[in-house]
Amino acid sequence: MKVSLFIANYGRELRMGGDIRKKEKVESATEFVERMKKVHEEAGVALKKTQEKIKRYTDKSRKKMEKWKKGDRVLLSTKNLVFKERPVQKLIERYIRPYVIEEVVLTNAVKLRLPSSMRIHLVVNVSWIVWYKEQLKGQKKKKGKLIEVEEVKE
Repeated sequence: MKVSLFIANYGRELRMGGDIRKKEKVESATEFVERMKKVHEEAGVALKKTQEKIKRYTDKSRKKMEKWKKGDRVLLSTKNLVFKERPVQKLIERYIRPYVIEEVVLTNAVKLRLPSSMRIHLVVNVSWIVWYKEQLKGQKKKKGKLIEVEEVKE
């Protein structure tokens, strides 16, 4: 049964003007209560159905949140950090050092154990960090060979 919001709230239609001398049937209080219960139940069912529909469409575009815990090792993104010793953003690594999570503040914010030289807030958003993966056995970093540029090794 489709009803307006005014009927759902007040149990009658909103009247604009009209003839006040017109005689109408006045329903009893019990009839009114029963009718309003039915209207509210139907409105509740419609709201629940709409909530489920919105949730289903919203969850399609949501990605799964990772579960962070105290003691996890993570890499910190350099995207929004400023380095004085490296003025060119393009030459900076994307993520730096493994840092340890000291505390999970919220589901989307963690407190890191950072050195005082970093000069940033210790609590960062989880979009700034990624899991640190240990190197596998036998996996070693290869150092680049020096090349000569104008007879100088670099």
